Amino acid sequence: MNKFEKITEQPSKYRHLEKMTISEILSNINKEDKTVPDAVERANPQIKRLIVAVADKMLAGGRIFYIGAGTSGRLAVVDASECPPTFGVPYGLVIAVIAGGDDAITKAIENAEDDPAQGWNDLKNFDVTTKDVVVGIAASGTTPYVIGALKECQKRGITTGCITNNPGSPLTDVADFPIEVEVGPEFVTGSTRMKSGTSQKLILNMISTTVMILLGRVEDNKMVNMQLTNEKLIDRGTKMIMDKLDLADYEAAKEMLMQHGSVKKAVNNFKLRE
Repeated sequence: MNKFEKITEQPSKYRHLEKMTISEILSNINKEDKTVPDAVERANPQIKRLIVAVADKMLAGGRIFYIGAGTSGRLAVVDASECPPTFGVPYGLVIAVIAGGDDAITKAIENAEDDPAQGWNDLKNFDVTTKDVVVGIAASGTTPYVIGALKECQKRGITTGCITNNPGSPLTDVADFPIEVEVGPEFVTGSTRMKSGTSQKLILNMISTTVMILLGRVEDNKMVNMQLTNEKLIDRGTKMIMDKLDLADYEAAKEMLMQHGSVKKAVNNFKLRE
């Protein structure tokens, strides 16, 4: 294995940011951001391996846990919280655990990520078992809170994965399915909320969306199991039903949707009555 080098802490390629014009700052940030999708693409084989493991566990009744600190933890919370309304799955199926608890979602909690025992303590609150998969997220790959959690998982035979932006980091040593995405130094030195965070968001999108497709929560390219939490989604669902059943009556399709609670249930019920 190559000697571990914390690329995320290397100096920015850009100097004297305060002397740049606004246009120069925007252009340079955008230039760096454009490199992120290519870095993620290079990690596709690793991402696929983790997705296969997660889907297998979830099809057998397991769950996926994301665990992280700071930006990584907040991105995990975003992905986990959006799965139920988007795909109609229970809130306890995709779970995010963030160092410092709910308060850390909106503000920095001092030293929350430095306790190697707290990550596992937080996971224990959810009765994590060998049926589940735990994915640690840390740009640096050195966060004690995350590493400690994955170590304890491995001791207990719980499948682990990770997302990190430093290849060869200590985090990968405790991940059965590591994902390493090298995005290079940040525009502002060490500010991993930028390119590193962007790469993590892209990967989380890929993991949750692909797994939900494999679980049958998407049909064609439609969110047929989405929760009807606002008028926009009700309108979208109504039009899905009209399209799937070749109906011209908007109000009739909407009534079906509201009666059955999801596009999938409404369509299946209609077909059963035919």
